[in-house]
Amino acid sequence: MGAIFRDPVLFATVLGANLPFFTMAVILIFTRHNPRLSSQLSVGSIAVSAVCAISLLAKLFFAPALQYQTLWFVSGKLNIVFGYYLDPLSLLMLTIVGIIACLVQIYSLGYMAGDPGYSRYYAFQSLFAWAMMNMVIAGSMLQLFIFWEMVGLASYFLIGFYYEKWSASQAGKKAFVMNRVGDVGFFLGLILLLLGFGNLGIPELNHAASTHGLSQGLLTASALLIFCGVIGKSAQFPLLTWLPDAMEGPTPVSALLHSATMVAAGVYMFSRIFPFFSGSHDAMQFALVIGTVTMLLSSSMAMVTYDLKQVWAYSTVSQLGYMVMALASGGYFAGVFHLTTHAGFKALLFLCSGIFIHEFHTNDMRIIGKQGGRKLKIPMVCITVGALALAGVFPFSGFFSKEAILSVLAAQPNKIWFAAGLFGAVLTAYYSFRLIFHILLPMGGIEEKHHHDDHGGSSHEHEEEHHGYIFWAMAIPVMILAGVSLVLGFAEHPLEHFIMRSVNVPGELAAHGGAALQTVAHVAAEGAGHAHESGSPMLLILGVSAGLLGIFVAWLEYGRKGASRKGFLSHVPAIWKLFDLRWFMDVFYRKGLDTFMYAGLTSLFTLNDRRIIDGGIDGICIFTEGSGRLFSFLQSGMLQFNLLLMVLCAGAAVLYFVI
Repeated sequence: MGAIFRDPVLFATVLGANLPFFTMAVILIFTRHNPRLSSQLSVGSIAVSAVCAISLLAKLFFAPALQYQTLWFVSGKLNIVFGYYLDPLSLLMLTIVGIIACLVQIYSLGYMAGDPGYSRYYAFQSLFAWAMMNMVIAGSMLQLFIFWEMVGLASYFLIGFYYEKWSASQAGKKAFVMNRVGDVGFFLGLILLLLGFGNLGIPELNHAASTHGLSQGLLTASALLIFCGVIGKSAQFPLLTWLPDAMEGPTPVSALLHSATMVAAGVYMFSRIFPFFSGSHDAMQFALVIGTVTMLLSSSMAMVTYDLKQVWAYSTVSQLGYMVMALASGGYFAGVFHLTTHAGFKALLFLCSGIFIHEFHTNDMRIIGKQGGRKLKIPMVCITVGALALAGVFPFSGFFSKEAILSVLAAQPNKIWFAAGLFGAVLTAYYSFRLIFHILLPMGGIEEKHHHDDHGGSSHEHEEEHHGYIFWAMAIPVMILAGVSLVLGFAEHPLEHFIMRSVNVPGELAAHGGAALQTVAHVAAEGAGHAHESGSPMLLILGVSAGLLGIFVAWLEYGRKGASRKGFLSHVPAIWKLFDLRWFMDVFYRKGLDTFMYAGLTSLFTLNDRRIIDGGIDGICIFTEGSGRLFSFLQSGMLQFNLLLMVLCAGAAVLYFVI
C-alpha cells in the first residue's frame, strides 16, 4: 500500500481507475434516497478520474511504457499476472473514457433531472466507468476479459434502465445474450493460448507473435476465437442487431456506451494486441471481410429509418466496421485515430439528439423538424458540426481519420476494399445529412411556436428552460465536443508519433504470412488542398468527393425546395423493406430460436425432464410404495407371530453359518 503513495503515477492510476467503484457503492448503500447528493458524488468522482487520466497522459507522453504487475497464479508453465499496463494506446483510451464519461454525466444532470431512478442511474454510470477504465489499462488478457464482462454487465443495467418498459428490458437481454455469444469464442481463445503458450500477459503475447514464438496454427486459431469477442462487443456482422435496439436506454447512455466507449472496446482490444493479430494473415483477412460487410450493411440500414438515435446507432456500427477494416489492412494508427475522432463526434451527435428528444418528446426526425427543431440554435449548430465530421468534410476531425483509413485501403493489392471504403463514405454522408435536412429544412415550413409538450408546458416555459440550469447542463458538454470535433484532426501528427511507439510489428512478419504495419497517409493540417505525404492527390480528391457526393444527393432529395423528401429507395419497396428489416437478420435469428432452440432443444429438454428426470423419480416412488405394500403382508399385527418370525430368522442365520 505504501508503494502506491510513493509513486505518483501509480497513485493517479489507482485513484482514477477505482474511485468510481467506491462512488457506486456509496450511492447504492447510503445516498440512494438523496438524488442530488448521489449525482454530485458521481460527477465529482468521474471528474477526478478524468483529471487523473489527463495528467497521466501529459506526464507519460514522452516516457516509455510502464507496467505494474503482481503474480497472481503460477502452476507449472502457467503464469497469470494482474496489474496495470500504461503505454500510449492505453493512456489515450483512458483519457477518452474519462473525458467522455465526465461530459456525459454532466449532461445527465439536465437530461435525467426528475427521473425516479436518478440515483440508480448515476450508480450504474459509475460502475461502467470503473469497469471500462480498468479494462483499458489491464496488463493481461485474462484481466482484460474480467473487466470486459463487467463492462457488459454495466451495459445491461443501463440499456434496460427503464426495466418497467417491455422493449427496454428485451433490448437489455438481447444485448447481453448476443455479447455472451461472442464472449464464448473470446474465452475459448484465451484458454487455447493459456494451454499452448502458458502466458496471457499483453506485452508477452505481442512479443511472442512478433518474434514467431507462437506456432502458426495456435496463433491463427486463437486469433480467430478472440476476434469473436470483437464481433460481439463492437456489433460486427453477424452480431450487429443488438446495438440499434440498445437505443431503448436513456440518450446519455447511448452517447457513452454505444458510441464512444463500450462498443469501441472490441476495436480497442484488436488494437491492444495488434501485433498478435498481425501474425496471422488468415485472421487479418477474416477481420477485413467482417469489417467491410458490417460497414456496408449498417450503412444501408441507416438510410431508411426516421429515428434519430437509430440513425446514429447504425452509423456507429458502420464506423466500427471502418476501424476494423483499417486495422485488418495493417493500418494501426488509422484505426486508432478514427476510434479517437469518432468518440468525440459520435458522442456529440447523440447528445445533441438528446436535447431535441428532451424538448419534443419524440425520436422522429420528421416531427422534430416540423415542430421547429432548427430554432434550438446550439444543438442545431452542434449536430451539424458532428454530421460534417462524420461525413468526413474538411476541416472537421472525421476528414483526417477517414482519409487515413482510405489511404491504408488504397495500399491493398485488391482494390475492392478501397472501393468499398469509398462507397461507405458516400452512404455515410448521405444518411447523415438526410437527418440534418429533415430537421433544418422541414417539409411544410416551420411553426412559429412550439406545441405544448406532453406535460402541458407552453412555449414560454420552454424558453425559460432553455436559459436555465437544465438546458445549459446539456448545452455546455455538446459545445465542448463540437469544439473538439473541429480541432482534433489537426493533432494527427503528434498523435501518430505518440501512438506508434506502442506497437512493434517487424517487417519480416509480412513474409511470414502476417499483415505488416503500414504507415498511413496524412492530410496536411494547413488545408484540404494538400496531398498526402505518402499518398497521391487523386486519393485525396476521391475521398473528399465521396463525402460531398453523399451530401449533394441528400440535399437533392431532402434539402432543396420542392424535394420529394421520400428518398430514391422509396421507389423500390422491396429494397426499402430489406434495409428496414435489417437484411432479415432478426427474422433469421427469430426463426432459428423458434425452430432449433424452442421447438428443438427446449422440447428435447422438456421431454427429458418429464420422461427421465420426473419419470425416474416417479419410478422410485412407485417402487418404494409397492415394496412397502408387499412387505406389509409380512406384518400381521400379532406380537407372538412377530417374535416367532424373529426367532426363525435368527435360527436360519445360525444354521447357515454353522453348517
